[in-house]
Amino acid sequence: MKKALIGLVLVLVALYVATVILVPPRIDRIQTRVYGATIPVSPRAESLHAKLTIADLHADALIWGRDLLERNDRGQVDIPRLREANVALQVFSLPTQVPKERSRFGTRRDQLDLMTVAAFCNAWPPLTWLRRDSRARHAAALLHRFAEKSDGAFTVVRTRADLDRALASRTLGGVLALEGLHALEHDMDNVDVLFDAGYRIAGLVHQFDNELGGSSQGVERGGLTPFGRGVVQRMEERGMIVDLAHASPPLLRDVVKIAKRPVLVSHTGVRGTCDRPRNLSDEEVRLVAGTGGVIGIGFWSGAVCGPDATAIAKAVRHAVTIAGIDHVSLGSDFDGDKMPFDATGLPQVTEALLAEGFSEAEVAQIMGGNVIRLLRTALPAGT
Repeated sequence: MKKALIGLVLVLVALYVATVILVPPRIDRIQTRVYGATIPVSPRAESLHAKLTIADLHADALIWGRDLLERNDRGQVDIPRLREANVALQVFSLPTQVPKERSRFGTRRDQLDLMTVAAFCNAWPPLTWLRRDSRARHAAALLHRFAEKSDGAFTVVRTRADLDRALASRTLGGVLALEGLHALEHDMDNVDVLFDAGYRIAGLVHQFDNELGGSSQGVERGGLTPFGRGVVQRMEERGMIVDLAHASPPLLRDVVKIAKRPVLVSHTGVRGTCDRPRNLSDEEVRLVAGTGGVIGIGFWSGAVCGPDATAIAKAVRHAVTIAGIDHVSLGSDFDGDKMPFDATGLPQVTEALLAEGFSEAEVAQIMGGNVIRLLRTALPAGT
């Protein structure tokens, strides 16, 4: 009996090891595929791109269990590729709960959670298999560990002082963000826990309605709840930026009414060029800009209704026409969807923006200047 039990344990361990080795890379290659819809980059765009301070508001690289210090042959983001693309600052975001099935009639929360599967397959600590707050703390620790092992090539930005040091030294900076505040686990005091772990940006909702408010992909798609109102106030007190990506229109309007600091929409499209439920109407673009906030234009086809950087530039043009040049930026959603290019393809966006008629100074704002200004306004001061 004892030998049989030991044998069963060994088989289970072997199966788990095989799962950890084989499953994440296979799923990663499928979900983060680069389909290569490239446009040529002119010498003018290459020269300008090399001089820009580039910032991107959304990447999901922490989901996939890759070593971000190594140049990977899968996925879309890692530190070597970001540095090759002359990126100065990357926001690394983590969703802590992702329903398996999404429906145009509204996504329900009571489904198989793909982040439970991801935590298990990535060999994260067992508590992360059960608790969303543990996933958030573990992902934060991972990003800090990458910084510690990077020999000065990468740093986690928590404060304005951190940001200024990173920019002055040309060190790649990373900002921690959450996609949906499910990691609060129903406790507003966990805002402080997440802040202390290093999170500086947090979306209130993700793909389903939650206790803070309605998602654009949810069932009820309602406004800000009393609990959500308290969370927004606590976030602003601590110096965390409220992200309204995935927010329902009523939720976005409710938050803008009470916000005392700039808000952002980290990754989205605009309905003026791509009429999809998740994308922002002109009114919503104006409301976000009215707080002094920034709208990050995504790169995936559902955001821009097109296959390449030209479609991205057209969405940027529409957003700028509505909001003004100070309020539009990049919000790629790298590693969150299939993309026309990985991080090394960012010069194509510079090319497309120039072809769209933006001046070099305007391109500099869109490619990073507006995000840097927002962070200098919104981050805690630091030392």
